[in-house]
Amino acid sequence: MWKMPGGDGGRRRRRIHFSKLYTFSCFRSSFGDEHSQIGKKGYSRVVYCNEPDNALQLNYGSNYVSTTKYTAWNFIPKSLFEQFRRVANLYFLVVACVSFSPLAPYSAVSVLAPLVVVIGATMVKEAVEDWRRRQQDVEANNRKIQVYDNRSSTFSETRWKKLRVGDLVKVFKNDFFPADLLLLSSSYEDGICYVETMNLDGETNLKLKHALDVTASLCDENSFQNFKAVIKSEDPNEDLYSFVGTLCYNGLELPLSLQQILLRDSKLRNTDYIYGVVVFTGHDTKVMQNATDPPSKRSKIERKMDKIVYILFSTLVLISFIGSIFFGAETKKDIHHNRYTRWYLRPDSTTVFYDPKRATLAAFLHFLTGLMLYGYLIPISLYVSIEVVKVLQSIFINQDQDMYYEETDRPAHARTSNLNEELGQVDTILSDKTGTLTCNSMEFVKCSIAGIAYGRGMTEVEIALAKRKGTDLPEQSGQVVDSGKPIKGFNFRDERIMNGNWVNQPHSDIIQKFFRVLAICHTAIPDVNDKTGEIYYEAESPDEAAFVIAARELGFEFFERTQTSISLHELDFKSGEKVDRTYKLLQVLEFSSARKRMSVIIRNAENQLLVLSKGADSVMFERLSEKDRLFEDETKEHIKKYAEAGLRTLVVTYRELSEEEYSQWEEEFQKAKTSLSEDRDVLVDAVADKIERNLILLGATAVEDKLQKGVPECIDKLANARINIWVLTGDKMETAINIGYACSLLRQEMNQIVITLDTPEINALEKHGDKEAVAKASTGSVENQISEGIVQIDSVKESSVTFGLIIDGKSLTYALNKNMEKSFLTLATKCASVICCRSSPKQKALVTRLVKLGGCKTTLAIGDGANDVGMLQEADIGVGISGVEGMQAVMSSDFAIAQFQFLERLLLVHGHWCYRRIAMMICYFFYKNIAFGFTLFWFEAYASFSGQAAYNDWYMSFYNVFFTSLPVIALGVFDQDVSARLCLKHPMLYQEGVQNTLFSWPRILGWMCNGVIGSVIIFFLTANFSIPQAFRKDGQVVDFEVLGATMYTCVVWAVNCQMALSINYFTWIQHFFIWGSIALWYTFLVIFGSLSPTYSTTAYRVLVEACAPSPFYWLVTLLAVISTLLPYFSYRAFQTRFRPMYHDLIQTGRTPDAEADENSGELPSRVKDKICHLNARLKHRES
Repeated sequence: MWKMPGGDGGRRRRRIHFSKLYTFSCFRSSFGDEHSQIGKKGYSRVVYCNEPDNALQLNYGSNYVSTTKYTAWNFIPKSLFEQFRRVANLYFLVVACVSFSPLAPYSAVSVLAPLVVVIGATMVKEAVEDWRRRQQDVEANNRKIQVYDNRSSTFSETRWKKLRVGDLVKVFKNDFFPADLLLLSSSYEDGICYVETMNLDGETNLKLKHALDVTASLCDENSFQNFKAVIKSEDPNEDLYSFVGTLCYNGLELPLSLQQILLRDSKLRNTDYIYGVVVFTGHDTKVMQNATDPPSKRSKIERKMDKIVYILFSTLVLISFIGSIFFGAETKKDIHHNRYTRWYLRPDSTTVFYDPKRATLAAFLHFLTGLMLYGYLIPISLYVSIEVVKVLQSIFINQDQDMYYEETDRPAHARTSNLNEELGQVDTILSDKTGTLTCNSMEFVKCSIAGIAYGRGMTEVEIALAKRKGTDLPEQSGQVVDSGKPIKGFNFRDERIMNGNWVNQPHSDIIQKFFRVLAICHTAIPDVNDKTGEIYYEAESPDEAAFVIAARELGFEFFERTQTSISLHELDFKSGEKVDRTYKLLQVLEFSSARKRMSVIIRNAENQLLVLSKGADSVMFERLSEKDRLFEDETKEHIKKYAEAGLRTLVVTYRELSEEEYSQWEEEFQKAKTSLSEDRDVLVDAVADKIERNLILLGATAVEDKLQKGVPECIDKLANARINIWVLTGDKMETAINIGYACSLLRQEMNQIVITLDTPEINALEKHGDKEAVAKASTGSVENQISEGIVQIDSVKESSVTFGLIIDGKSLTYALNKNMEKSFLTLATKCASVICCRSSPKQKALVTRLVKLGGCKTTLAIGDGANDVGMLQEADIGVGISGVEGMQAVMSSDFAIAQFQFLERLLLVHGHWCYRRIAMMICYFFYKNIAFGFTLFWFEAYASFSGQAAYNDWYMSFYNVFFTSLPVIALGVFDQDVSARLCLKHPMLYQEGVQNTLFSWPRILGWMCNGVIGSVIIFFLTANFSIPQAFRKDGQVVDFEVLGATMYTCVVWAVNCQMALSINYFTWIQHFFIWGSIALWYTFLVIFGSLSPTYSTTAYRVLVEACAPSPFYWLVTLLAVISTLLPYFSYRAFQTRFRPMYHDLIQTGRTPDAEADENSGELPSRVKDKICHLNARLKHRES
């Protein structure tokens, strides 16, 4: 729907009976084979109209709709199940259960407490997200609707959720339908209404619905007092495009079709109100039957993280097994030749856990103890920390002012937080064109009349085309504006025919007829603003509105429509005066995607019968009269130029009818319309085709769907980041190619590889109708073209030549065959840009799947309409444009933005940051847990694998939860290797994510080795320095409690200082968390140590009385921490100096000289070298 602002649209349009004019949209429903199924399985629904309390339909569901994941009753069990599906959480649950047994090396509470905290935090997050979904449901369920009350015989207001099957409702203009309704009548006397279905199928064209004749007269409250009817129909199903049912009313049984059904979530347009009866409610409605859970998407990092957890599990089992072997061997030696070797352990009086006579069993039990003791290798808070970080990252994306579109008041919106880091690894973008790269806002910009081209301005595509051909641009060609008020839908500038000057043109009579066709041949409705007197138009599409507005601006103002006439304010070319002319409207042959044209038959004031027709050039030129083909060659040439300029074109024609011809045709036409045969549609189409012949050419129109602001710059920046960009569009090849040049997708230096089946040989075979021969020839042709393209690219492999691939829809059908898709993908991935023309929604999804599965790279699909949903859900990441074509794409997406240009910042800034943060965060998590867990192992080895933990139970429990978790969350939320400005300035930095350099196996294993090295340094340095000599002034040596506290202090200091070394961008929050975590450890030790020894056990006053007074404790801590950090510090210093990463070069380039280079637009030489290195690596990987 396209409506120019203004007008209240509140008056009744009783005189307009479109059902008697519309040919194809207002067919009367007829009985078909499917109606014989009514009453049988699948067609058993019975609705008693105006009797909602009928016992039979009380069993039908209510109109309450819920999209929440949980309910109040199943939240706890279902969310617990979700949490324990994770291997790590399940492991800790088992450990918590086993910790109640004597096998546990620590108390059960110390294990259970952190598990409860972690699981509880995740469940709270789930509850909050589900509560937000519930709030949306509450808003929808509590919308107001007028429902008929039998007792008072009036319509009263109620809520959507209270509607029941059989209720009579009244829906007003611009309101959504609350359920699936049967249309009874409307504000139009013949019971038609216009419906917008953008929320269902993404189409902006209005759909025409019409009531049955027997109910169309039910037009007020009194007429419903005695209204009773029975609807028998199909059961609830998801098919949006069909409906089978019958209406039993006044003793008649009448067939029902989709033409009488108004679907929930579609909107009433161009109609003041309708009356309807509820057929399906709530989850039985077709839109809810189509509501499926989106596919579960997990990022590559998250999938890799699972593998790392499995590695740590394997390490856990391995060291537990090693410990149990040594423990069994030592235990068996405790009795040797009836002598006790370790008599102080009393092996003669011990439990099964240390019995030398059952050493094998003791070793097995020790193995189970080891699985629990070394369980701190597995980071219990990893999952919840990542979820918290991702939610906070999503908030930053949502709040980014640079991705806020003020014109529509729409910010960016991360609809899921699971894929944040995936934004930094996108290798291929697959984009829709209309509404995604363009505005989907049509403007009349050019026309060709009588072989003369009119319209002075140049479109963005024309400017790009002129630059490509080296043609000089006229002055101010890029922005042709007028000093007057801009008019939406009209951007035409040509003094030759504007302001009434067309009357002085050589073919003024043809110009007059041309604009009369535009002013009359449409289904738009004028709407007068009562305050200003201005006329606005409600049209079925933006194209149609643009034509009517163009006719108005050039002197042919459409101002009134009745059932049988259309009235214009016209500029008479003879007198130069404005006159009112009324044309009698006889027939409307409306536009459809199959017909590709629209015609009206009118009678003018001179009593002439005229056919006015407009349509696509592919169907209109063949309908021209052989005698009246003046200006055909010139018009075709202009249409070709318009298509090259990226404009949409329609051919405008007319013809005069004789009374005899029209009468004969009308009789035949009425006979076809009233036919009861199954092929009625075909008969009517054939008769309509007869009258749309021998047409006289007037000219052609050209409307522009403008590129969105910033699209060329955005695509250019993404291309510089080495992201492959594919455009999947339904446009002609010429239009798509020129749009590609205009938006920088194709560039002048790029070689084109065009795969098409539009060849004389294929066309000749198609005319013969031999489908097998066509398929065979087409397969061979596409296969040859793909092979030639690969050879062409390989021949210049060593050079810097880039290629762009363009393929049409027919060729794509064959290229996606199983035996050809691999070679097609090989060719496409070797090209910098790919454009698929004439692509269907299914082809878009198939291409996306091919790229995703075939290349094993991260794919991102972006679109704005319902026809893009399959593509968005198939891709690794789906980005919806909240544009003109409704919210269907947004509702199916993972991220939503208002303009394509924001994709640049979403990927190059937020994507890079999120990838880096998550990768660093996970690596650091495993580092700190390995560093901590292996100190337990070394202590166990030192203590003959006795199963005694080195630390107090609560030390171990709080390690991941309190003393090391907050700094890593701060890293995941705030860290930046470079600023947003530099991310955009150096797009090649994005390749760090695409190549996964920050989360590669060498890097992960490097962090793990760093953890092992750190644990070795901390344990052996602490043990060897502390144990041999006196620790305190009174000569006491280090005992078990002091050694544990000292080692733990070293671990807390080391891992937090390691975090400080790893951070690139410090904020006060990170300082607070890092040093605050260390301070919290000391605070805990003081408070916990002051408790009774019954609770504090080995921590009783250990800091205050033992550690703090000893300088040795502080000296060992300082030495151990410095020694632990030294390997990483040395490695980073070496790497930054001799083998820098790309972000290192940018960071170290922040010198005065580098600033000068930056200001001059030149990159530092080392950065250029790194770019060459990255390019070489990319070429090597591609080969």
